[in-house]
Amino acid sequence: MNNAIIGEGDYRYIAQDGWAKWPEGWDTGDVAAVGVDRHDNVYAFNRSPHPMVVFDRDGNFLRSWGEGVFKNPHGVYMGLDDTIFLNDDGDHTMRQCTLDGKVLMTIGIPGKASAYMSGEPFHRCTHTAMSPQGDLYISDGYGNARVHKYSPDGKLLFSWGKPGTRPGEFNIAHNITCDADGWVYVADRENHRVQVFDGNGRYEAQWNTLHRPSGLYMTRGTNGKCPICYIAEIGPHLSVNINHPNIGPRISVMDHQGNLLATVQAAPARGTAPGQFISPHGMCVDSHGDLYVGEVAYVSFSRSYPNVPKPARIRCLQKLVKVKG
Repeated sequence: MNNAIIGEGDYRYIAQDGWAKWPEGWDTGDVAAVGVDRHDNVYAFNRSPHPMVVFDRDGNFLRSWGEGVFKNPHGVYMGLDDTIFLNDDGDHTMRQCTLDGKVLMTIGIPGKASAYMSGEPFHRCTHTAMSPQGDLYISDGYGNARVHKYSPDGKLLFSWGKPGTRPGEFNIAHNITCDADGWVYVADRENHRVQVFDGNGRYEAQWNTLHRPSGLYMTRGTNGKCPICYIAEIGPHLSVNINHPNIGPRISVMDHQGNLLATVQAAPARGTAPGQFISPHGMCVDSHGDLYVGEVAYVSFSRSYPNVPKPARIRCLQKLVKVKG
């Protein structure tokens, strides 16, 4: 499994086992989300006493920050201005920070949730995306079924969505991203789809060939190339189908119109070996095309393996190196 190639076509990868060199003795916790900056440094937003851990491209530890600030890390969006947007669903906030951890802006009231399913921000918000004009979209996914649009300086402009299964409704709006044309893509996790909206929240389309899509990463599509959307699917969680083949967990690679380009999935897909997944929750792609996948594996392990004792350490951050040629 260590040297096995997973994926297909132009999207084939080899898992680089042991890539992340965590400081000795640190409990990594679940890595809920991951981002890369323009230098290909990797930001692992994790549920440990050191919420943000930064590595270089080779996996060397650079620094940590966020201690005592974040309660339950959930979402990462890397801004174009060398800032990072972090959603904390345990604190009901989104914080914009510098890359060394200085908080520049907070949206939401720390520690105070809006009423359950009220539609008012926030009740366990999940992720942030930015439009080409700099407006912010925040998915409010666990205790609401909404997307909120904010101005760049944090003023609420409007919101859309309600609980349900019809177009424009959500059953856990878990992740959100934008493309260079301003279309908004929402991982509607428990409805097993990605919904596509214009910048004003008007429903346009949906992608249905997914199983519990959890993480989204959209490339910028520069130099004449169309954007590519990477989708982390956490797959089944019921005992009756958790080991069904060809469902997940996996990474699906799609073009910006929802056409499937490749599936990145080991056989069997679920497991703790390099290239396998337990619960791929968030991901990003660096300038070399390598994938970094964060997993909430500690939370999900007992659900996946109810009769197996949980290991003392589980890999929650994985690097998949793109095969060239």
